[in-house]
Amino acid sequence: MPTGLKATSSPIQISSSVSETGAGVFTSTQIDLTLNPLDNEVFVITQVNIDVDAPDMPAASGEQNFVSASLSTTSRATVGGINNENVLAAAQRYMGAKNINANNAASYQFDREDPIFVAQDLDYLGIVATNNMFLQVQGEGSSPITPKTARCRVYGYRATASASVYAALVQSELLSA
Repeated sequence: MPTGLKATSSPIQISSSVSETGAGVFTSTQIDLTLNPLDNEVFVITQVNIDVDAPDMPAASGEQNFVSASLSTTSRATVGGINNENVLAAAQRYMGAKNINANNAASYQFDREDPIFVAQDLDYLGIVATNNMFLQVQGEGSSPITPKTARCRVYGYRATASASVYAALVQSELLSA
């Protein structure tokens, strides 16, 4: 357990999803945690799974399509990566097309999800001190055709923080936006 926190719930799971409003259109949804700020309540995240739809098949050789998603502690205008301070986890599915010979094109696909669960030597992936998280999705590439969906499941527990720890967590979270 992180220093300055006291667990107030058993492990819980929170699930959510977000669908693009149109093919290739960045879309975000808010996940309400219903935390009690008067009691300095936070949500300690121990595991995140993000699942994104498969990208559309590229229209021609040399083209590529991908679907990206991220879970963040603050609202974002773009899908983020784990290099962004406010991003807890990110996932991407990529599909490209390449000519095998003059008559056939083959596709290849790659999946990436970072991070999936907490490392053995760590207590948590992240701590959310404000009342919500945000899930983002966007399909991009040379020929996105259909709107894509991202789904997530977040594992963790509720905890209360000392006043100084809570203030530091809220400030850090808001400054990472």
